[in-house]
Amino acid sequence: MAEDDVNQRFGLGNRETWWEDPPRGRHGGGPDKVRWPFLSIVFTLPYLIPVTKSLLARDPVTPWVVVMWVLVYGVAVSYALFPVAFERSRRFRFGYSAGMLVLGLAVVAATGASPFVLLYGTAALVFLLPLAWVVIFDGGALVLAAGVLLLDGRFADNYGDLITVGSVTMAMFFMSSLVRAVRRLQLANEEIATLAVTNERQRVARDLHDLLGHSLTTITVKAGLARRVLESSGDIPRAVQEIREVESLTRSALSDVRATVSEYREVSLSAELVGARAALRAAEIDADLPNAVDNVRPEFQNTFGYVLREAVTNVLRHSGAKQVKVNLGDTWLEIEDNGTATDVVAGNGLRGLGERLAAVGGTLRTSVRPGGGLLVRAEIPLPEPRAAAPAVRAEPAGGLA
Repeated sequence: MAEDDVNQRFGLGNRETWWEDPPRGRHGGGPDKVRWPFLSIVFTLPYLIPVTKSLLARDPVTPWVVVMWVLVYGVAVSYALFPVAFERSRRFRFGYSAGMLVLGLAVVAATGASPFVLLYGTAALVFLLPLAWVVIFDGGALVLAAGVLLLDGRFADNYGDLITVGSVTMAMFFMSSLVRAVRRLQLANEEIATLAVTNERQRVARDLHDLLGHSLTTITVKAGLARRVLESSGDIPRAVQEIREVESLTRSALSDVRATVSEYREVSLSAELVGARAALRAAEIDADLPNAVDNVRPEFQNTFGYVLREAVTNVLRHSGAKQVKVNLGDTWLEIEDNGTATDVVAGNGLRGLGERLAAVGGTLRTSVRPGGGLLVRAEIPLPEPRAAAPAVRAEPAGGLA
């Protein structure tokens, strides 16, 4: 894996992430507030034991010695309060980090302790501050510590400890970067899961709308036709035939609902033409429909089937039309009616079709025809052909003619 890929993966190559606060997980972040104080005692004992012995050996006890005691144990107490800083504001975390470093530098300067004491502050703030500020704070603290050692004449004896502090801090820095990258990945996965659930809900809602809207409209039209036949002419055989078709539509709709929920349903343009012809005939609407769909590209027929279904449903429900005409092309579909519509009202059905076409790079246009009625046109452009690779002329080796 290339270095640029690693940097991008862990956010090290993105300048913006260097100035962002550490991401928090679903349950916040930081060590456990109950167990950490006990762990901090274990971590600070290697520092407290020798410094405490040194302070106990000082006699008499002067105010300056008391100040040194406060500084020494102030570092330990501040380190024990480390989990509290995770839950506070950015200003508090900056103040806490600066205070830890100042206490560590004060202990090094006042007590003559090893610069190892700085490690508690430098290691803690790599998890609290943006990465850029970590470099500024920790780098500045190490430079100041080196200055204190030089002024005190102890640099030659303690520069190894200072290098160790810098090395451990650098290791903690990269560990913090890894933790931040993992948390960003977790947050991204949670967002992807939420979007997936939302998209699935939208898919089911769109498919059920397209399916049930058409099926229930056709069933309503056919049931009304059967009622009118019985009321007007008493043609029982024809009424029975219409009721049988209603029963068949109901069974088909139930099967389609089950397939839609399980995402196994496929729409056939040819089948939708047959269904549209029957539904329009039952509504006593003159339908001019193609007899075949061979001229439509196979990969577009499923999408155009949804468009035809929704457009015919809208005609049956809202148009008041007496004539409907459907035209098909290899990459387009048009449905026009002579209804009473004088304006385009984008309902859930048209919005759903627009989303479905947009998913495959297509467009949906709806306009009002002169004299009333709607024209719905769906079009899916063909993908642009890839440019052919330029021909390479072979030359004889060695420049020979």
